[in-house]
Amino acid sequence: MRLAALICTGLAASISFQTARDRWYPEIASPVDELYFTNGAAVGRMALSYRSLLADIYWIRAVQYFGSTRIEARNRGAGDRSSGSSGYDLLYPLLDVTTSLDPSFNIAYRFGSIFLAEEYPMGPGRPEDAIKLLDKGFAANPHKWQYLYDKAFVYSWAIHDSAQAAHWFNEAAKVPGSPEWMPGMAAFMLEQGGDRRSARLMWRQIHDSAEHEYVRDNAAFHLAQLDAADAANELTALVHRYEAETGSRLTSFDPLVARGILPGAPADADGAPFVIDSATGRVDLDKRSRYYPLPQFPDTPAQGAPSR
Repeated sequence: MRLAALICTGLAASISFQTARDRWYPEIASPVDELYFTNGAAVGRMALSYRSLLADIYWIRAVQYFGSTRIEARNRGAGDRSSGSSGYDLLYPLLDVTTSLDPSFNIAYRFGSIFLAEEYPMGPGRPEDAIKLLDKGFAANPHKWQYLYDKAFVYSWAIHDSAQAAHWFNEAAKVPGSPEWMPGMAAFMLEQGGDRRSARLMWRQIHDSAEHEYVRDNAAFHLAQLDAADAANELTALVHRYEAETGSRLTSFDPLVARGILPGAPADADGAPFVIDSATGRVDLDKRSRYYPLPQFPDTPAQGAPSR
């Protein structure tokens, strides 16, 4: 009974303290507003024997900064890059310090490169910084074929350069211990030319070989985005065919549902609706969808959809 009373007293005190703290120190919009130390080597000398601990702290700050900036950027909208800046200016410096403090910080290189390469507003849209980070990782860890694989992935997914992607898949295949399917990825990349099919294959490989759950979750998110992009293309083709046959513009899917062409109003995996651009007839996701904006590839227009 005495122990239970102590626990209850401590819980009540902690709640009171947290309430007071939230009132006195309101949460700021971003957990990182400025970075006082951008030189990883200098920070490492000051850290003495605490380099690994400090690397963990900087990695956590990078993740928090990316997450909060991503929310702010999405709220501003895909077309708004205030003052020529994407708002992600501290992301690479945070990752650079993290990996300078701990040159073997595998997840900071691999997931950090995905952060950097993400198209705005989901990320800064800086694939060149992603490649720079992966080059740094491979220079420090030349046995890690994964960094060259990720570099090829960035060239394909973010830059749409299938020739460079194929080259780096071949380079990854030369690293001892790389999987036997790696040379096939290079051939596939040259064959497909960096389209959504190749992106889907690579996200699937990342999902199935991920060492960490949040890497796997991120890959699953992108696979769902690709599913939504495929659905948008198919729906665009349906809309264009209907309009060509009837001569009328669609502003909703109701006529297609009424004719039995669609079983119901189409939606993404979470139930967010698809919408029709009445000016072009193209189908996209509602901006409230967490999968918006959809990824863009050279093959984005739907097969068989007439141009306008």
